[in-house]
Amino acid sequence: MDLATAFSWTAERFPNRRAVGGAEPMTYRQWDARTNQVARALADLGVRRGDRVAFSLAGGEPLASLHLAAQKLGATSVPLSTRFGAEELGYCLEDAGVSLLVTDSTTSDRAGEALSLKGLTLGRAHLGDLDQVDGEAADLARIAAEQPDGVLPPSADETDISVMLYTSGTTGRPKGVPRTHSAEHSAAVAHLVQTQHRPGEVTLGVMPMFHTMGLRSLVASVVAGGTWVPQAHFDVAESLELIERERVGALYLVPTIYWSLLRSGELGRLTSVRRLAYAGATMTPSLAEQLTDALRPEVFVNHFGSTEIYTFTISPDVATKPGCAGRAGVFSRVRLVDPTPGASPEDVVAQGEQGQVAVSMSSPEAFGGYWNRPDADAKSIRDGWYFTGDLATADEDGDLWVAGRVDDMINSGGENIYPDEIEAALVRCPAVSDVVVVGMPDDRWGHAVTAFVVPADGLQPDDAVTQVLEYARGSSGLPSLKRPKRVVIVPAIPKSAVGKILRRTLTAGEYTALAQGVAERNRETPGR
Repeated sequence: MDLATAFSWTAERFPNRRAVGGAEPMTYRQWDARTNQVARALADLGVRRGDRVAFSLAGGEPLASLHLAAQKLGATSVPLSTRFGAEELGYCLEDAGVSLLVTDSTTSDRAGEALSLKGLTLGRAHLGDLDQVDGEAADLARIAAEQPDGVLPPSADETDISVMLYTSGTTGRPKGVPRTHSAEHSAAVAHLVQTQHRPGEVTLGVMPMFHTMGLRSLVASVVAGGTWVPQAHFDVAESLELIERERVGALYLVPTIYWSLLRSGELGRLTSVRRLAYAGATMTPSLAEQLTDALRPEVFVNHFGSTEIYTFTISPDVATKPGCAGRAGVFSRVRLVDPTPGASPEDVVAQGEQGQVAVSMSSPEAFGGYWNRPDADAKSIRDGWYFTGDLATADEDGDLWVAGRVDDMINSGGENIYPDEIEAALVRCPAVSDVVVVGMPDDRWGHAVTAFVVPADGLQPDDAVTQVLEYARGSSGLPSLKRPKRVVIVPAIPKSAVGKILRRTLTAGEYTALAQGVAERNRETPGR
């Protein structure tokens, strides 16, 4: 199934059902017409089947309509992160070989800088005030408004590339992940089944569409004939208002957004929300418990996956097993294998041992390999399996518990330590608003367990240091080897646009310390 066909079939079934919510709602008939016009506008600007067209603009309905219009042309949508600097943006534009770049007022200056930096010449279109754009750019909104409605001839096949997302820019050059129409449709179906999403469900579209979660919310809503409520940028007050007014029933968010909503103290207003799902980062048991108490959801799902293969595992009952990643999804096959570099997918670890998560590339949700990156393919794909870089153990039920990333492991005193367990303990400290644990170079330990802490509101940095160290020693339940040897108070934890922690920013020394302190000298000798 290609996405253009999936969209048109939904529009045929439910022409008068509300497809887009928010300030400018549309029925499926209206959205079908809008995307037909946008598709014809893109074609007028030279976009053809198989071309890559880049979208560097804020989220919301305009970006969603552009993405769907590209599907109708059989072109590849390349939504790019609004967090990219000029260098990264230019690299992606050059690497993808795009034929057209679409910007808006929030991105046009950076896009111009990126094109100049790379010496790129390509077609440009703009949504908004053209006076804000350097050079010549087509007025996309005007061109679209002049187009007729009417069904477009079939242009896409399910094996064509639907979208290319760029991922892992924090670990070097961003990698292009091309995904077919079939993979995108399969991922949407899996999402609906695994989150127990109801037909006609109303969902909040706040996750950025340059990330797999944002696209999944959009495409799954279309496949289910639901209502997608756009929010271009996350804002706590606006999100609460939209969820309450639009009677949103399903939320699919990263833990950082859930944390912000919880801290508003207003979750009691959201009586329509019955289904919760999260992905993108680990959720502490404490946050899961508080969300369960505040919302009493009928469904609470942890989705563990990636851009490359949408679903690894699903934990369908977070309230019962908070922090658990569950077992393989409906279209997935998962193994825990020897985490040694170059290990075979046949090197499965024994029951209860920690291993690297490997996922079968036979999944219909899987990509076919990175764009122009044979080096990345060689590192991550072996013998038909995708090596995720995630470490986990399986419990007696066969459910996975993710311990962290292979690259995030801390070797302290000859012992391998993973940050997730320490973070889950420290976040319960009343002095802590947010925390991340990394290994910093240390003469004695090799790497010292170091906690970077954002203090609770109103707490002085020096007091926060004292309280965190005391909590770690007395109430955390952590063995001495895993207690932080150093606590650093920072104004914020560095995170990506979708809430993933940028640990390498901290280990590189790129932070501002408001206060710091060292634990009492640990009496254990290294290696014990």
